[in-house]
Amino acid sequence: MSITIEKVTTDSELREVAELADKIWHECFVGMISYGQIDYMVEKFQSYEAMQSQIKEQGYYYLAVREDGELCGYIGLKPESGDRFFLSKLYLRSDKRGRGIGAEMLERVFAEGRALGKKRVYLTVNKHNDRAIAVYKKTGFEIVDKVVTDIGNGYVMDDYIFEYVL
Repeated sequence: MSITIEKVTTDSELREVAELADKIWHECFVGMISYGQIDYMVEKFQSYEAMQSQIKEQGYYYLAVREDGELCGYIGLKPESGDRFFLSKLYLRSDKRGRGIGAEMLERVFAEGRALGKKRVYLTVNKHNDRAIAVYKKTGFEIVDKVVTDIGNGYVMDDYIFEYVL
């Protein structure tokens, strides 16, 4: 098993990541949020157009995670002013979970933050995403706040804010 985590640099790579995002979201969030909200959030935050806008207008960048050359996960990061680094997206296909790939992904996030001189990584997690909450707590993240964010179309994100000190 050879894992690579590389920055997304081409349009075709970004399209591939967006296609994977759609698949992962439709397997991961069923039962946590409605199908309508999944579709809405994929289009608003995880689609090719949304990711392209995040890169061009908001300072995000994406990392593609591959096992033996096959795309199996992705990471979305946004450096911010000050000492914080936003881990916006960290997703791995369900058939690849439990094999240490997620831990490698998180180590890469920490390395990216340190390379930029950041002191803390933070992220948001749906309050009903027990699996992700357990992983982040095990890794050393702590809940520092909770927030309900109106994302439009009658939907909200009901999240914990986790933070990890680098």
